Amino acid sequence: MTAMARETRTILLVDNRAASLFYWSMLLKRLEYKVVSKRSAEEALKALGDSRPTVVLTDVALPGMDGVALLKVIKDDPRYRDIPVVMLASTDDAATKDACARLGCTAWFPKDVEPDDLYQKLQSLIEATPRSHIRLNTSVKVIVGDGTTIGGSVRTEFASAISEGGLYVRTRYPQPQNALTPVRILLNGNEVRAKAVVLYSYARNEGPYKEPGMGVKFVEISDQDRRLIRQFIKEQLTRDIVH
Repeated sequence: MTAMARETRTILLVDNRAASLFYWSMLLKRLEYKVVSKRSAEEALKALGDSRPTVVLTDVALPGMDGVALLKVIKDDPRYRDIPVVMLASTDDAATKDACARLGCTAWFPKDVEPDDLYQKLQSLIEATPRSHIRLNTSVKVIVGDGTTIGGSVRTEFASAISEGGLYVRTRYPQPQNALTPVRILLNGNEVRAKAVVLYSYARNEGPYKEPGMGVKFVEISDQDRRLIRQFIKEQLTRDIVH
């Protein structure tokens, strides 16, 4: 079994506030999307004509033509009506929310939405096999094995990707597919413990990273340790950017 390569998707982001536009643009890029940023609905409509995004993510409160009017124009145009439109709102106004639903918006989120919630919705709209959790490219220390016959020898390795569901571990000694192994992940002074199964493994010069390693899925992990991983991912995604 091997990891599936995914096509980079394009999101058209519309927000007139510079700080907000920067935050969402950086966050989406860190989630591995290509982002086209526009400051108004008029600019967004021109961008639709220039290149076709996979999803439109727009603020409701735009100057001039607002987000609701932009949604209506997109859904009234047979060229674009099948593009999912996701609304971001600073307030939870029921009338505006109902109007967007009637016009065909795919989802409505408050602007303080958790990155994982937004990511799951985007994945469900974009991918035939959506990911359940954010997959963060990073470098974290992982202790693989526990010295038992089943767990194998204890080795200190590094993971180059992490999610709430598993890891990609860089190692010269990848275990075979379906092997079970305990892992301990060191995150900001915390130790996360889990039991994992190997989904796929690569030798040197194989796979998307051209490095030996293995993708593992957690099969036993506590809720508290999942929360530690989720918090670590959120901190890494939002570092140096202010919402």
